[in-house]
Amino acid sequence: MAQRKRILITALALVFCCGGPAWPQRQGGTLKVFFFDSPASMSIHEEATIAGEGPMMGVFNNLVMYDQAVPQASLHSIVPDLASAWSWNQEGTAVTFKLRQGVTWHDGKPFTARDVKCTWDLLLGRGTEELRVNPRKTWYGNLDEVVVDADHQVTFRLRRKQPAFLALIASGFSPVYPCHVPPAQMRQHPIGTGPFRFVEFRRNEIIRVSRNPSYWKPGRPYLNGIEWQIIKSQSTGVLAFLAGSVDMTSPYFLQAPMINDIRAHAPKATCALVSSNVQRNIIINRSAPPFNNAELRRAVALAVDRQAFIDTLTQGVGQIGGALLSPPEGIWGMPADLMQKLPGYDPDVAKNRAEARAIMAKFGYGPSNRLRLKVSARDIPPYRDPAVILIDQLKNIYIDAELETIDTTVWYPKVIRKDYTIGLNLTGNGIDDPDQALFENYACGSESNYDGYCNRELDTLFEQQSMEGDQEKRKLMVFEIERRLAEDVARPVLYHNRSGTCWHPYVKGYTPMINSIYNNHRMEDVWLDQ
Repeated sequence: MAQRKRILITALALVFCCGGPAWPQRQGGTLKVFFFDSPASMSIHEEATIAGEGPMMGVFNNLVMYDQAVPQASLHSIVPDLASAWSWNQEGTAVTFKLRQGVTWHDGKPFTARDVKCTWDLLLGRGTEELRVNPRKTWYGNLDEVVVDADHQVTFRLRRKQPAFLALIASGFSPVYPCHVPPAQMRQHPIGTGPFRFVEFRRNEIIRVSRNPSYWKPGRPYLNGIEWQIIKSQSTGVLAFLAGSVDMTSPYFLQAPMINDIRAHAPKATCALVSSNVQRNIIINRSAPPFNNAELRRAVALAVDRQAFIDTLTQGVGQIGGALLSPPEGIWGMPADLMQKLPGYDPDVAKNRAEARAIMAKFGYGPSNRLRLKVSARDIPPYRDPAVILIDQLKNIYIDAELETIDTTVWYPKVIRKDYTIGLNLTGNGIDDPDQALFENYACGSESNYDGYCNRELDTLFEQQSMEGDQEKRKLMVFEIERRLAEDVARPVLYHNRSGTCWHPYVKGYTPMINSIYNNHRMEDVWLDQ
């Protein structure tokens, strides 16, 4: 009796001190998730979308990662993963990681420092094998080499100081790959060290992972497995959730109207609508007529009514912003009063469009000679819906556009080939940091710089801000970069989205991120209370 009393007192103390029930997590069960799309492959390092990264994050580990219990990711929330500790040299140009021992890959082979070196050699294009596509190669333009110091110690040597380098390798887009498995196999049957093993991928049907019984974290994961049920129709996926056929909706996919509908029909469900660090933007093929003309690109940017997108598609909960996520969720984005001073961001839409029509008239376009073209978009609602609004807005400046929808499997190859005139694009930033957003999306030669924007002066400014250790000074440098990007009509940003996830009350341990959807999908702490 005395022992039971002590246990009860301890449980109550945990409830009142820690803000939640202290019931033990339960082992077992399969989490069923309605998932929005079918990815091209299972290789995180070759995918540029959460459709590939989300289901596979739990198959892998990083060297370090963002604490998944902290909603807003930052340099201060980075915690150990495969690396047990790390330290910088005095100059800030090399970081050494001590690696965990006794970790094995899912096929039983030991994890060592050589796997770390192989992964980043692959990303740098220096490996014996090559990635088919390498969307994040520019993240590591400052990485000189990775040196194996011992079986369980590795050093990353940089060309210059980069205080935010750890932020890059903490992203969910930065897992460690095994040396002994070729990239071709990783696309079809990936091998990791993570809490879940890959089981199968049936295109347009399902992705399955199962519990790794040899996971190096004792007791994790709690789930026996996860079924990512691919349901491309958003309404069908929501109906499956309401009927109890799935336990969770596609993470960070639903828009505000659908979230409100779920709340009305399933009041016991938990729904989170958060700033996802995914922005809607316009990509313009600046290398081919007619938009190799800078003035015509400016006219397109001036035609945009950003608030109309937000009011129509997000019921007013989206954010106007630029290349970096807007505050307060974002750490580096411009405040609203400064943002309105950027070219094309003046809230006086009528004035902007009058200027745009004058530009179009200068080049012979008008009511009787309208420019006809296609607006390309990936064939899922987050792309299609804003594309329809963009097409309607372009009519105000003598542009008649037709919607061209593209399957996910060919969308990224298409835009990389510059096989479009105007595209409605989503840019999901893997972390909330300028070193990722700027180098990946706007640096000359980046694979993810889809519209081919290139300004060598700005590339120099990218490097200068990257070396700055004082956050407030770095912010001012980033604000100047934002101004220059807007002037150059570099991928005009329509708005930053807030996206939603819903889960039934028996799903426990899931914490949504508010500033990057790419860092919260390992699911090793999720359990089912059924």
